[in-house]
Amino acid sequence: MKTESTHLPDLNDVKPTAQDKINEFQKKGHTLIEHVISPEEAAVYQKVISNAATKYNEEKRKLEDRDTYGKAFLQIMNLWRGDDAVKQFVLAKRFAKIAADLLGVKNVRLYHDQALFKEPGGGPTPWHQDQNYWPLDTNNTITMWMPLVDIPNPEMGMLTFASGSHVNDNVFDYIISDESENAFEDHVREKGYEISRPSAMKAGDATWHRGYTIHNAPGNSSDKMREVMTIIYFADGAKVTEPQHKWQENDRQTWLMGKAPGTAADSELNPLLL
Repeated sequence: MKTESTHLPDLNDVKPTAQDKINEFQKKGHTLIEHVISPEEAAVYQKVISNAATKYNEEKRKLEDRDTYGKAFLQIMNLWRGDDAVKQFVLAKRFAKIAADLLGVKNVRLYHDQALFKEPGGGPTPWHQDQNYWPLDTNNTITMWMPLVDIPNPEMGMLTFASGSHVNDNVFDYIISDESENAFEDHVREKGYEISRPSAMKAGDATWHRGYTIHNAPGNSSDKMREVMTIIYFADGAKVTEPQHKWQENDRQTWLMGKAPGTAADSELNPLLL
């Protein structure tokens, strides 16, 4: 879908990330940065991304007919490949610069984007680690989680973190499921990690978390869609690893274009962003 993008706000300006945010990210494995884009910019891109997500959403089942994963959110990935306006958002240098600064690297590549829309009445997102899905040889990975609408309270589905949980890298080979919820709930309790989440977020604010930071989200008890756009980045120079299970093999084929283990993670789908 080719849409007019010349009138959209430009998001390619960059500036250094505040040192206190970098320090917090390095210590806790996550941080919140407010006003990454302005309310005006957020309003424009909300329409763009929401329209694209609606167009490409393939979930047709009623909420009550889905499993735990399906009830957690509508998940529409790699919208940048089908919509030029979304592409302008996903490849924005403003975001990539923050990602690189937080990771402490010179440049980052795109892994993929995903719209995560939690419907009114949608269920909780179980505890999990993102990077269990990713066949990459680096732990310098990061996800930007940006609401496109205001989230006035945690009960609308606010992302929630186990602070410091990234230090042990991969803990379990559980995908997002009831099993991951139970296993990670026990793990988080045993380790005594601080549970942290913003009390509210404005459209255009963003949280940033490492691929191994354990996180979840409550269900959406509001009557509004929780519209969130995420972008996953990894440090330039990473290589593809041998998949450890079928989910990593699926990611190798889907997001790395089937690149062989041991080769650079630099497919057409993983452009340099700075």
